[in-house]
Amino acid sequence: MINRFKALFNRANDIRQIEGFIPLIKRIISYYIFQYRSFYVFEYNLHEVDESNSFPRLKNFSVNIVSDNKQADELSTSEFDFRLHYQNAREALDKGAIAFCIFVDNELAHIGWAATSEQAKKYVDHLPYKVNFNNKEACIGGHKTLPKYRGRNLMTYGYALKFDYLKQNGFKIVRNAVKVSNVASIKVHKKFKYRICAKARYIKILRWQSWKEKSIS
Repeated sequence: MINRFKALFNRANDIRQIEGFIPLIKRIISYYIFQYRSFYVFEYNLHEVDESNSFPRLKNFSVNIVSDNKQADELSTSEFDFRLHYQNAREALDKGAIAFCIFVDNELAHIGWAATSEQAKKYVDHLPYKVNFNNKEACIGGHKTLPKYRGRNLMTYGYALKFDYLKQNGFKIVRNAVKVSNVASIKVHKKFKYRICAKARYIKILRWQSWKEKSIS
């Protein structure tokens, strides 16, 4: 519970620093009380994706791919734990989610997640778009670049890391959902070969939610 609170606090502080206090309040209301959003569902055929032109624009960085809490414990120190930057990170790792962490001088710069099972997907991306995990499909989500490292191509590099890892582990298709209004994220998607397989409407009022997809040829 304490770690979850710390993760929420860190996320709220990042939003406040980047966007301001009023946008933070709006985010809290939209997340916990009411949401009405449109999403694209992106699909990638990993045999067609080229990850070669995705290197970050910075020096002295390192990558850690973490698949369980034992690895995360070994990676963390008393001063730093990447799980404090993602709500429910411990639970996500316990359910089989995979964390892709980029560090600069031992400081977390970017984190993203992949899920290879339905259990893990609930922690990586709660939106109920379909992923056929039994047919070597996976999904990605939970991407976050810390404010001081934005503009360094880390989101693109993070996608490339996940695509390469999943391809090497026998997966064929990757899916994820992106808000129609999220122009920055869509620009990242355009750097890889993809197709938009659906457009969806998502409504959430307190605990009630509705998801309706319309397929796109």
